[in-house]
Amino acid sequence: MAKQQGIIPLVGTIGGINFYYLNGKPVARVAGGGFNGTAIKTKASMRRVRENGSEFGHCSRVNKAYRMALRPFYTQHKFTFFHSRLMTMFTQLKTLDTIHARGERRVANGLTTDLGKQLLQDFNYTPDCVVQQVLPFASSMDWATHTLAFPKFNMTQVSFIPGATHIALQFGILDFNFETLDSALHLATPMVLAKDFAGTSLSFTPVSVPSGLGLQIAVLGLRYYQEVDGLMYLLHAANGVGIGVLDID
Repeated sequence: MAKQQGIIPLVGTIGGINFYYLNGKPVARVAGGGFNGTAIKTKASMRRVRENGSEFGHCSRVNKAYRMALRPFYTQHKFTFFHSRLMTMFTQLKTLDTIHARGERRVANGLTTDLGKQLLQDFNYTPDCVVQQVLPFASSMDWATHTLAFPKFNMTQVSFIPGATHIALQFGILDFNFETLDSALHLATPMVLAKDFAGTSLSFTPVSVPSGLGLQIAVLGLRYYQEVDGLMYLLHAANGVGIGVLDID
C-alpha cells in the first residue's frame, strides 16, 4: 500500500491499481488478492473464516430476537451500540458451548451453564441508567408465583433524572427459547410512583403465567415522567430508560 501523491487524489481502479481513502488519506494498492465467495466456501485455508461466519450469523439472529423481545421495555427510545454490546455477550455465551465443534457452537448451550446464566443476568443492558443503582434495594424472586418483591423500599433513596417527577416501573417474565428463538413476555401491571410516594415495599406479579417455552428471565424496566398541569410526559433523556435482569430460572 502506498500514499497517493498529486494535486487531485484519485478514487477507483486504473491499470490494476486501486485508489481509495483510508482514514481520510488517499492511498493506492495493487488490485485483487482479496477473498471471494468461492474461495471462502471451498478452500481449506478458509475453514476458520467459514466457522466464524456461521457462529456470527447465529449470534446475530439470537441478538435480533432477544432485542425484539425486550422492546416493550424501551419503546420510543434508541440505545447507542445496543446491538454491538449484546453481540459481545452472545459471542461469549456461544464460546461456553463445549458440546459442539467450532463453527457449530450455540448460545443456548452456553446458557445451560451457571456461568452462562450469570453472564446474561450481569450484563449491563443500560449503562446510562443502571436499574440496580436507581433502585438500591434488595429484591427477591418467588418463581412459584412469579412475583418480584422489594421488601424494603424508600423513595428518598431512588435516583431521579433532572425534570422527572415520577418513575414508572415495569416488571415482566421473558419466556425465551434460545434454540428456536420463540418467546413470550408476561408483564405485570406497571407502577407509576411520584417522588413523594410513601410506600415501604413493592411487589410485582405478571397478569399471565409463562408456559415454559424456554429460559424464564425476570426483567425490570424503568422510565421517567414529568407531570405538567396534571398530564404525564415521558422523558426521552439518554439516561431515562433502564433495563435489568434480576433473576433467571
